[in-house]
Amino acid sequence: MQSSAQFLQPPATPLPPKQIQGTATTKTFSIPNQCSKFSRRELAIGTSSSLLLLLGSQAIEPLNLSRARADELPNNPDKTEPEEPEKPSRKVDYSSDQNVTKRAFLEVSVDGEPIGRIIIGLYGDSAPVGSSRFSNLVSGAAGVSYRRKEFVRIMPNYVQHGGLRSYGVDAELEKSTGRTNPIDNLVDEWDKQSEMCQGTKNVARSVSIIVRDPSKPPPKTKLVARGGKLEIDLEEVGKDVNGTEFTIALKDSPELDASALVIGRVLEGMDVVERIGQVKTVKENTSSPYFRAAKLIGDKRAVVAERGFNRPYSKVKITNCGLME
Repeated sequence: MQSSAQFLQPPATPLPPKQIQGTATTKTFSIPNQCSKFSRRELAIGTSSSLLLLLGSQAIEPLNLSRARADELPNNPDKTEPEEPEKPSRKVDYSSDQNVTKRAFLEVSVDGEPIGRIIIGLYGDSAPVGSSRFSNLVSGAAGVSYRRKEFVRIMPNYVQHGGLRSYGVDAELEKSTGRTNPIDNLVDEWDKQSEMCQGTKNVARSVSIIVRDPSKPPPKTKLVARGGKLEIDLEEVGKDVNGTEFTIALKDSPELDASALVIGRVLEGMDVVERIGQVKTVKENTSSPYFRAAKLIGDKRAVVAERGFNRPYSKVKITNCGLME
């Protein structure tokens, strides 16, 4: 009977689905009357605003830290730190640091019209070989002098004197006096000067003797018959400098450091040197394709033309020269 009673007892009836959903909804929100539905657009706007607020709060702290660090930098005038002293430059002004032992003068004319006198101080202590050679040529003690010789090249940074010829009357007069000065001694002194002085040596107002030719082409190989045998020998092309050409720098001329020995500087008459630099010259034409082709194939006419570049149209001569007491 008990089993039949339990069997006859009606089972608990489940709630309808709508009531279960309504009950769950009321448990989710504390205030059922204020429940509302949000669209996707409103949710996106709210999420973006929250992210901006979060990022803004995180960016404030690094900004404050950067400002605090900026206050500690040495640029802040309130918190300056002592600066380390700068190391001295290795560049030496060779012209101003040398002792003048002798003074020489050059009187110059352009097309026969005198333009003034140039007074040069010679460095007898630091460049004894070069200054001695220049003073002997200026005074005529070498049997020849710079008198009636011309300036043969005028560049934007310097003017160049042609010096003495290594052949003809000039060479014979120099040999007859026995006062020749080997070019090797000048090259050795140039080597010592290059080791001693760091930086540009041919600065403005410098006077230098040309002891090397940096534009000289490399020697060519040739076969020579010696003792019935063929041997390979080197044939140098171009003429060597004889250590009598000199330059006067209008401006700093580092291009001369590889070929010129500084022997003095201009003490007075720099305006005369500038007047020489204003003389019209033969225009350089190395960019011409015809000149390039001729130079490439070794045409002698290109070599002759190249020697004429930057030569003055007017005759710029030294009319008188000598040493001053």
